[in-house]
Amino acid sequence: MTTPIVIEGWRDVPPALRGATIAMGNFDGVHIGHLSVLRTAHAARPDLPLAAVTFEPHPREHFRPDDQPFRLTLLPAKAAALGAAGATAVFAIPFDADLAAMEAEAFVDQVLHRGIGARHLTCGADFAFGHRRGGDVALLERLAEARGIGVSIAPFVTDAGGPISSSRIRRFLQDAYPERATLALGRPWEVRGEVVHGDKLGRVLGWPTANLWFGRHLEPARGVYAVTVVLPDGREVPGVANVGRRPTLGGDPQTRLEVHLFDFAGDLYGQEIGVRLVAFLRPDAKFDGLETLKIAIAQDAAAARAVLAAPA
Repeated sequence: MTTPIVIEGWRDVPPALRGATIAMGNFDGVHIGHLSVLRTAHAARPDLPLAAVTFEPHPREHFRPDDQPFRLTLLPAKAAALGAAGATAVFAIPFDADLAAMEAEAFVDQVLHRGIGARHLTCGADFAFGHRRGGDVALLERLAEARGIGVSIAPFVTDAGGPISSSRIRRFLQDAYPERATLALGRPWEVRGEVVHGDKLGRVLGWPTANLWFGRHLEPARGVYAVTVVLPDGREVPGVANVGRRPTLGGDPQTRLEVHLFDFAGDLYGQEIGVRLVAFLRPDAKFDGLETLKIAIAQDAAAARAVLAAPA
């Protein structure tokens, strides 16, 4: 697994990072379709370093800032997944008003050619770029060829439901199908965040939890999940998690992710962990009291242990 160098911009790129074969896209989730773009880029020019060009924030976040959070991966997780796929560098191009207004030809010339010194470009067949998405792959090929840059178009990766896409994966998660998201991503979907203090009720009930906010991550279907948790030291621990607003306790204004780690003792407050959704167990529910809630949590934990112990 490669730990890529992350360059947040396209100006003043060090000479050692110029001259790569470039995979381009938003890469939200870095799913198996995105991995095809990286493989195509490497296959086209295996003699060159492999790098990725992506955009931060996601263009949708720039144009529609009031939308509900929808991201599958934020930049650190995205870069790690791209590195795992072989990218030695990730160019995170700031998507701001200036870039949004940049015409397609200027993007190729200033950003890709002069800025990062691309030697070869690869994207999906639906890649669009430039002001008002005015550039398509045909224009990219013409503009790149004029500058001595090769272009390869990666084929779509499809399953029975059609092309794999970030939007389909979001629907899988919002419809409570994390297993389908896992197949499309090539790994379980993970929420990374800092463990924050709660009201310690889980500890009182005998089920202490680590609490995270979703932040800019997509909110999946509310309910109970079998999960695995990646600790700060890299260890992976099984557990059970609830995504919800705690209706039994009167309801919260913000959805939280509460995770009970099996057979674990330790202080995680203030540390970053990753919670990987493995299976959906049941929808969020309101119980008639804390004792009933405690019984339900015990049943959820037993169900999660059974799922996680089952052969893959």
